[in-house]
Amino acid sequence: MNTKRKKGLAILIIGVSLLTLTGCHGSKALPEFAVPESFDTSKTYEISFWAKNDTNKNQTDVYKKAISDFEKLYPNITVNMKLYTDYGRIFNDVITNIATGTTPNVCITYPDHIATYMTGKNTVIPLDDLFVNKKYGLGGSELLYDGPTQAEIVPQFLSECVLEDSHYALPYMRSTECCYINKDYVEKLGYTLPDVLTWDFIWEVSEAATAKNADGTYVLNGQNVMIPFIYKSTDNMMIQYLKQKGAGYSTAAGDIELFNADTEAFLQEIAGHVKTGAFSTFKISSYPANFLNAGQCVFAVDSTAGATWMGAQAPLADISEDAFVDFETAVRMVPQIDPANPQMISQGPSVCVFNKANPQEVLASWLFAQYLLTDGVQIGYAKTEGYLPVTTKAQTSHAYQDYLKRSGEDNKNYYPVKIEASTLLMEHTGETFVTPVFNGSASLRNAAGQLIENVANSIRRGETVDDAYMEKLYTDVTALYRLDQKDIGTNGKQELGPLPRPAVFFLTALFVTWGFLLLFALRDFVKKRKKD
Repeated sequence: MNTKRKKGLAILIIGVSLLTLTGCHGSKALPEFAVPESFDTSKTYEISFWAKNDTNKNQTDVYKKAISDFEKLYPNITVNMKLYTDYGRIFNDVITNIATGTTPNVCITYPDHIATYMTGKNTVIPLDDLFVNKKYGLGGSELLYDGPTQAEIVPQFLSECVLEDSHYALPYMRSTECCYINKDYVEKLGYTLPDVLTWDFIWEVSEAATAKNADGTYVLNGQNVMIPFIYKSTDNMMIQYLKQKGAGYSTAAGDIELFNADTEAFLQEIAGHVKTGAFSTFKISSYPANFLNAGQCVFAVDSTAGATWMGAQAPLADISEDAFVDFETAVRMVPQIDPANPQMISQGPSVCVFNKANPQEVLASWLFAQYLLTDGVQIGYAKTEGYLPVTTKAQTSHAYQDYLKRSGEDNKNYYPVKIEASTLLMEHTGETFVTPVFNGSASLRNAAGQLIENVANSIRRGETVDDAYMEKLYTDVTALYRLDQKDIGTNGKQELGPLPRPAVFFLTALFVTWGFLLLFALRDFVKKRKKD
């Protein structure tokens, strides 16, 4: 390597080293956001919007129309959308970008995830002052669109966005879980489908559905495959059962109560039904809808937002037409312990706004985030799947009520199972609940589902699930999700604070030394260039 290249490489190494050191020990926190007196329309703003899409073109079209309509109202704001296939990827990218100061402006995410985003100081904007701002707040006088007031957002949904006594998000869409049922199979087995399912009823019918013919096929469907009861989200399965039971899961302060006697009893019950073939999970067997639609399942629990995949006439089904089995699809709440006091989880994405150095850019982001709650966006998105609009303004509008009344007109736009799932949540909103949100609550949620998955897999491998097994299971899952560590939601990363004084002196000396080396290298490089 010639002398010129060596010196050039030396300069590059020194420069990179300096940049690396200056990036150590965390990035500088942004100042707290203060709402500007007015929105400066003489300047242009470019904001990034991260959202999730499940290969549903209709949802993408709703986003695109919302952005187009918003930009017509605010021509000085450009919205750049980035779509993700799942919320986990959004979460990972946001965490990565917090460290580099390149978070999006507006993000559709979950409160559990926002709690982790908030470990970065002044990263996510608290929205309470914006809510009540007379000009630009909810229903504000200076808004260029007809947005909802705070009173027109469903209180249960808005309360889910409270973290550390402040609102850090707006609800965007809401769903719950429900049970999609092959009613024909239930009646063929000699049972009458109740208005409210119980765990005992589902287990009893599921066990009856495991009966086989002499040739090994199942009596119920005459096929080689039958999984009577499949649950998509085992974390919700555990959480809802514990809530119905009145058992511990976690406290608002972040105390973990998941590992208790009721949890163990439920896992033992699940183990028994896995052993007979009456129960399986999505992670083990695949999508419940695929088995339900092919006549290979009796009870399939999935989100109301997934209703367009469920049932004999499902418009978004993933199986071939010749695999379909015609049957009457019934929709019920998830199984309950006490039918007179039903409890079901409320879930669905929310919208948060990230802090930036320019308050005007943040205000532009807030204007767009609010726009996502207008009737056109809310109703348009809700029609794509079994989501429910988060505002009473949209729910009671003529457009949405007309949509509900047209159930069954066609399967593409008015699929009855989808509309029934949305109606179920709307009628039972008061019976929904949410789990406490704190830094690490996302890890705890994953752990709840992992308990069921591990037990189910162990039974399938022929292992014995006894007291010793449960003790080891609790220990393994605790370690896997770091539930015994502080700040479990940050993967061990904590705010380090200022550098110690000796470290400051040492780094300063390094900077000065390398600065001189860089100057000498640059001087020699310039002399060489002139000589050449």
